[in-house]
Amino acid sequence: MSLLLDLLTALLVAAGLVFFAAGTLGLVRLPDPLSRIHALAKADNLGLALIVLGLLPQAGSLIAGAKMIAVWGLAQLASGAVSQVMAEAATAEAATAATAAATAEQAKREERP
Repeated sequence: MSLLLDLLTALLVAAGLVFFAAGTLGLVRLPDPLSRIHALAKADNLGLALIVLGLLPQAGSLIAGAKMIAVWGLAQLASGAVSQVMAEAATAEAATAATAAATAEQAKREERP
């Protein structure tokens, strides 16, 4: 039974690491901030969940398992909140840049005789 639990732990932790790697790749390769935020938040949350699930059979007590689940839950809440704030900031920055570009274009048109 111990060998089976060790194998399950290894498989789930490896799967979690694959999702962490996918999230990091999305952060580096995707073109715009909103896509990057989405890839990172989703992949990292799933990766952390798989790692926690993999480590639960290795937990020494019920309290240790509850702590791991609590850390995962808090990371879920923080990820959602931070992603929302970052998305709002990226949208506001894009709107400011578009307004500045439109203002510059209008100024160029007015300068022409």
